[in-house]
Amino acid sequence: MNHRDELMEHIPRLRRYARALIHNRELADDLVQDTLERALGRLHQFEAGTDLRAWLFTVMHNVFASQTRRAASRAHYVEADEQQLGQAEFAVPGGQLRSLEMRDLDYALQRLPAEQREVILLVGLEEMSYADVALTLGVPIGTVMSRLSRGRERLRNLMAGAQPVEKLKVVR
Repeated sequence: MNHRDELMEHIPRLRRYARALIHNRELADDLVQDTLERALGRLHQFEAGTDLRAWLFTVMHNVFASQTRRAASRAHYVEADEQQLGQAEFAVPGGQLRSLEMRDLDYALQRLPAEQREVILLVGLEEMSYADVALTLGVPIGTVMSRLSRGRERLRNLMAGAQPVEKLKVVR
């Protein structure tokens, strides 16, 4: 099997990770397409005998980081006042508990810093080893473990409805 065929086998994983990372189906599919385009154009840089999956996720991480930086430079933020929304806006028909839990988890994941969210998704969703995540993101394994620990703790707090405590910087 050549590298192009093997690359095609990883598309479902790339799509799943992109959709969990971005939370917008169209933008996630665009990210996968951009990743595949870049990977195919740079396939000569892939080292034979190494993990193609980890390499593809590294490419996706780099494309996502570039797109995020670009979008942040031209983003417009609008604040919504939740106090003015009526309780009827939040009414949900019965029997939707599982769907609500998934929505809450997705919402909590989106509130994590990108660095923590990436590590949680790669370890938890993609079942990558810490070493593969470190290679993918270009950080030391210790950084992966600390981001994962902080991310899991913050995710637990968000799922429990508690606001995570932000550390205050001490000015001396």
